[in-house]
Amino acid sequence: MSDLFTYLARLFAFNFDPEHPLLFTQFHFWAFFFIVYTLFCLIVSVGQRGRHMGKVRRLWRNGYLFLVSLFFYYRTSGKYVLLLILATVVGYFLGMCFDRLSQREATTGKSTAPLRKALMVTGVVVNLGVLCYFKYAYFFTDIFNTIASTHYSIANAIILPVGISFFTFQNISYIVDVYKGKVRHADNILDFGFYTTFFPQLVAGPIVRADQFIPQLYKPFFLSRRQFGIAVFWILNGLCKKLVLSDWLAVSFVDRVFENPLLYTSFENFSALLLYSLQVYADFSGYTDIAIGVAMLMGFYLPLNFNSPYKATNAAGFWKRWHISLSNWLKDYLYIPLGGNRNATAATYIIPAVMLVVVLLMAKTLWITLTAAFLVSLLVLLYAAAPERRREFDTNLNNFDTMLLGGMWHGASFNFITWGALNGVGILVYKWWKGKGPVARIATASLVYLGVWCLYRLFPCPALSMFRFAFMVIAVAIVLLNAVPALRGGRYRQSGLKGGLVTVWNTLLTFFFISFTRLFFRSGSNLDPAEANETAWRTATQMVERIGGEWNWQQVPAILDNYAPVFIVFVLGMVVHWLPDRLKRRYRLWFASMPLWLMAIVVVATVFVAYQFITADLQPFIYFQF
Repeated sequence: MSDLFTYLARLFAFNFDPEHPLLFTQFHFWAFFFIVYTLFCLIVSVGQRGRHMGKVRRLWRNGYLFLVSLFFYYRTSGKYVLLLILATVVGYFLGMCFDRLSQREATTGKSTAPLRKALMVTGVVVNLGVLCYFKYAYFFTDIFNTIASTHYSIANAIILPVGISFFTFQNISYIVDVYKGKVRHADNILDFGFYTTFFPQLVAGPIVRADQFIPQLYKPFFLSRRQFGIAVFWILNGLCKKLVLSDWLAVSFVDRVFENPLLYTSFENFSALLLYSLQVYADFSGYTDIAIGVAMLMGFYLPLNFNSPYKATNAAGFWKRWHISLSNWLKDYLYIPLGGNRNATAATYIIPAVMLVVVLLMAKTLWITLTAAFLVSLLVLLYAAAPERRREFDTNLNNFDTMLLGGMWHGASFNFITWGALNGVGILVYKWWKGKGPVARIATASLVYLGVWCLYRLFPCPALSMFRFAFMVIAVAIVLLNAVPALRGGRYRQSGLKGGLVTVWNTLLTFFFISFTRLFFRSGSNLDPAEANETAWRTATQMVERIGGEWNWQQVPAILDNYAPVFIVFVLGMVVHWLPDRLKRRYRLWFASMPLWLMAIVVVATVFVAYQFITADLQPFIYFQF
């Protein structure tokens, strides 16, 4: 018994231990949650007596979870809990100001719109300023040093607070939504603090919008038998994704290749890209699955953040399925303010112009400058020559800017910006491509392949060799999939066996494209911000050169044999991912409808099997660093 009390005292001690944070994959978290949930059940059970008492207990519930969430964040990020408290106070104060100014306007009839707008802008700027300081100080200093040939350094190391991007975006959504009148101001600081700090999704999302979550603060607790089963299913699903598909694949294969790409073959480098796509999906969606399940046990519902993203048949569809809460946030608070699909604003052109100038100044290479000048001149000419299509041009540029800044949100290095830009280009190519007929598609594919082939003849570098091979495969497939309809003079009909082949091809092509862009994403991750740019770009370059180099196909059988368990787990993971949504819904409901004794047996067996894959080293969730 004394050992139990000693363990509980250490678990709830007010001391920050960076080596032992409360992670979903550790026993410490579940012991912590068991105690927290037991007290939570006592509070809400008493709160069911009488309407007035229910309101009081609801305040106790929200206040209790607010304090628990602050403690959870302290055990995860130490002294930076003060930053979270400050953000909470500022957000609540601005919401209260909006509420009182609206009441004054209704009473006196005098407009308070300028003052309300000034407060809203101030709140957004303060939140973004704090985010930029912690996340981009090294990045901007490095850019300045490179351009000005100086050697300034940041004396004191800046440690990125865990989850700062998520609670910053959450605060901004509250400030903007209350300002616009989309959601009412929280009744008190405890309610608002609970919204800002709710611990299941605090450090890695999903990003919870004010209009989605704040109304839930004032609803009584309710958890049906089936909802309990669904919550347990999401928790188990997330643990399996994290421990089996993410951590084990990372330690067994992916991390080894990315640490030193030149030690591995072309096939191994290419395989690492594909496996990393599954790893990062399993890691991030595993976290949000657990967060959704834990929140549901307490009667709160978090938004769906992933919808089988590798089923997407194009880059645009992928971003409607991947990190949905961020995609929607960027659409509502960045894409639409930029002009959306209506028009362009000054920021529409300033954002890419500034980014281009910075890249050119840092590159200091003639051929990059000439290439950029040619592309910019071409775009300007097209914009001037086709005034009837300027709205389409502006929409596409707004799309590109959104993806560019979305990439920068993920990390402070040019690799993340490159990753965002590539995704933006992929979306624009798809938008252009879908409006073309079979003849135009065949001609375009042939011309692109011819252009890459000519470049390779002039500059026979490994990277161009890789692109030449890839475009050859793409061009041949496009010809085969579009030749018959082209001869008939019609568009390809998405039905029957041929339509199914087109869907499969588009899905695989999208998966390979997304996996290739992840080369830049992974290379920029897990790095000290002070050296992220140089190290990340070197890793990405080495992998491109390796993949684009000579492939020794005779080595492939031996590699598959040596890493057989890794590739088997990868294939099984992708098969489960590609299962029909209807089938997934069925076995989810089947699990939720089990008798409790059978559910308990399944839970114990699943946890036991999953923990057989656990790695010796602690593997934090990838999105903790964002």
